Parts: sequence; structure tokens; C-alpha cells
Amino acid sequence: MSSSRSCGCAWTGAAGKVRKAHATELMADLAKIYARTKAADKELKALVAETGSSLMDLHGIGPSGAARLLVEVGDITRFPDRNHFASWTGTAPIDASSGEQVRHRLSRGGNRQINRVLHTMAIVQLRTRSTEGRAYYDRKKAAGKTSMEALRCLKRRLSGLVYKAMLDDLAGHTATGPGGHLGDDSDSSVTGSQPDAGSSDKPLPGPATTKPTTTLPAAS
Repeated sequence: MSSSRSCGCAWTGAAGKVRKAHATELMADLAKIYARTKAADKELKALVAETGSSLMDLHGIGPSGAARLLVEVGDITRFPDRNHFASWTGTAPIDASSGEQVRHRLSRGGNRQINRVLHTMAIVQLRTRSTEGRAYYDRKKAAGKTSMEALRCLKRRLSGLVYKAMLDDLAGHTATGPGGHLGDDSDSSVTGSQPDAGSSDKPLPGPATTKPTTTLPAAS
């Protein structure tokens, strides 16, 4: 009872009224920021769609993640293959073997913003049991990988899927012009086909020569 009374007294008196007014102002500010965030998210979604990108079709990538990928990656063809792309995204494994024990660890290098997008994508998939990403993670755990090692493998695989999706989108642009789409986009779905992402346990080469990134087009 005493704790209940003390909680109630927190909003009484001069000091309590000040705290209550401050809390009300904070809630109003939060509501405004939330509204702006929703509006920005809607605008990003429209801009990403205008580019003809299929990145948002991948489970775990939203408008902000897709926009960040498009801006940071720029020309996907500057990466000769998915291995170079994985090195740039920081998902290429780092050899951490000791003696006869062969181990790899998560890379702390690469583009950390894109690595964060892939990390979020991985976590979203892990939270949904029905995703291919979760199934892949569970297979790695069953094969003897630790949780961190299995997560590293999953992020490496997702990096390969993002790379393929961006190449497919580019092929669609080349065939149909800006805003065009491939007739069959099933390969860009994480729950659809499962393209070979290569071995997740081999250190990969460094990235290709970096070129300037491109920006999203302005909404028409």
C-alpha cells in the first residue's frame, strides 16, 4: 500500500505537476517524431519502388534498409562476384584457427552500415521459424556450429542473396528500361529458390576498387 501511495504522490504537489507537464510534453514530441518517421518510411518505400528494386521482397529488408543498400552499393557491377561483395559488407569470415582447431569469427571490417542491414535481416528471419534463413541457421547449429558461427554463416548467405537480387534487378533494368521488372522474380525471395552462396567457412578476397555511389532518384 505504501508503494502505491508513493507512486500516486509522485504526481501531486508543485514538483509532481512539473513532472507531469514535462511527461506530457515528451509524449507530444514523441507523437510528432513518430508521425514524421512514418511519413519518411512511406516516402522511402515509394522511392525504392520507383527504382524498380526488388530488395524489399527479401524477408527482413524494409524501406530504410533497401534505400541504404541502393545508396551505399551504387553500381553493383563494381563487385566481380558475391565473394568480393561479402568482403565489402563485412560478412566474409575471418580465420581464427588455433593449432589443429579450425575456427572462423565475424569480421569487424567492411561497410558497417550495410553489415547492420544484413544483421537486422538475419535477426528478423531467425525470429520466424518458417523462413529459409531460420532453417539454414538451424542446420548450421545441428552441424556443430556455435550460435555466433551459425549467425555469421547466415549473414554471409544473405549477403549473397542481396548481391544476386541487385544483379537481377540490373538485368531487368537493362531489358526493360528504368522501373522495369524481370518476368520471374522468384530467385530474389529468401523463401523461394536457394542459390548457392558458396562456402561460409572460407576466407574471402577483398573488395574490388570502390567507385562513387549513386543516390536515389527524386520522386516525380
